[in-house]
Amino acid sequence: MPASSTRRPSYAAVLSVPHARRTFVSALVGRLSYGVAPIAVMLAVTRATGSYAVAGVVMALFGASAVFLSPYRAALVDRHGPRRALIPMSFLYSGLLCALAAVSRQPGASAVVLGAMAAATGACAPPLGPTMRAVWGRLVDDRRLLQRAYSLDGVVEELLYVTGPLLVGAVIGVASPAVGVVLGALLMAAGTTAFVGSPAVAAMRPAARAKSRVGGGGSLRGRGLLQPVVVAAGMGLALSAVDLLVVAFAAERGRGDGTVTWVLAALSAGSAVGGLANGAVDWRVSARVRLPLFAAGLGLTLCAAGLAPGIGALAVAAACAGCFVAPALTTAYLIADEAAPEGFRTRAGAWVNTAVNAGSSAGAVAAGLLAERLPLGVCFAVAGGVALGAAGVAGLRVLAPAAPTRPITGGCRPQTPAVGPEGASSSNAGRAG
Repeated sequence: MPASSTRRPSYAAVLSVPHARRTFVSALVGRLSYGVAPIAVMLAVTRATGSYAVAGVVMALFGASAVFLSPYRAALVDRHGPRRALIPMSFLYSGLLCALAAVSRQPGASAVVLGAMAAATGACAPPLGPTMRAVWGRLVDDRRLLQRAYSLDGVVEELLYVTGPLLVGAVIGVASPAVGVVLGALLMAAGTTAFVGSPAVAAMRPAARAKSRVGGGGSLRGRGLLQPVVVAAGMGLALSAVDLLVVAFAAERGRGDGTVTWVLAALSAGSAVGGLANGAVDWRVSARVRLPLFAAGLGLTLCAAGLAPGIGALAVAAACAGCFVAPALTTAYLIADEAAPEGFRTRAGAWVNTAVNAGSSAGAVAAGLLAERLPLGVCFAVAGGVALGAAGVAGLRVLAPAAPTRPITGGCRPQTPAVGPEGASSSNAGRAG
């Protein structure tokens, strides 16, 4: 049952919504697998093959299949419901991870076999993040409370991608990386099983096949989802470029890798603070107006980062830039949720998530090419310019006629029979699930 719109819009109110805490925690357990499994797989493959190049290719295959097939996996959730779709995905994903762990334990393992298994594993990755955001949209009818729910979701997800590598580090201190891969499999299987067993998820029913165009904004062909997808892609591109530029900045000044981690940690910390602050503010302007402003703020601060005289100033600039990251992504997910028709909500969130990941992949390649040819200050300005360009496109969408959104009547989202349910953060913009 949706939360009452009279509930005080706070983070405590979000977690006190019936079934919210149990559902959220179980989803986080499964999503922690995405912070554990990739780095464990990379370490296991590196140890098995003795080649960083092979490990890079294997991880590229894993990431590409996870990212670019995400909307199609989300479509299965919309069409068949979370229980029927997520359980098979999670078991396939977990089983393939275990098989990958077994193969990678053998020295001299075939690179072709490892690559094929990694691609198959990524293709089965359950879209827990988009599904959880769809569940939030069902549990919470007050848009202000939903904003806080999305902000909390984004900030905690940020922490998962910090906690995951720490867990892997603890595991490989006493066992092989393959054990870390198995840990990722167990987290996914246990978390997904608990997630779909939640009453909030069990109440979500499959939708009829959604049309590709509904009311001009029902899909990516309409106006409703174009704005958040463009901004998400631009942010992913800019942020992944910053990761590499920070490394180049530190190397240019003779600093070690430790300084790089501090700068990227400042970016993550700024994102977490910005996300919590965004969720706590009772905004007077619409999400579609806020989104280009957040993207523009990110772009301007990244341009300013290129003027930093030293690593300390760069860390401060990174923290300031981070303050716009989580608010922008949270707002993008809110707009996607508003624009999506019934039966499309999980896919809407997945498309935003895919846009971040696709932009992240392109940004890493582009930054590597630019850093070898242009001064770093110019490279930071280019990264900021990408975010500013995305803000400009998003601003133009604000001036266009608004796409229809699902109305909220009497404080509650209208319920329709047989309708269905409806992945940055900062330095780790790409999210598999």
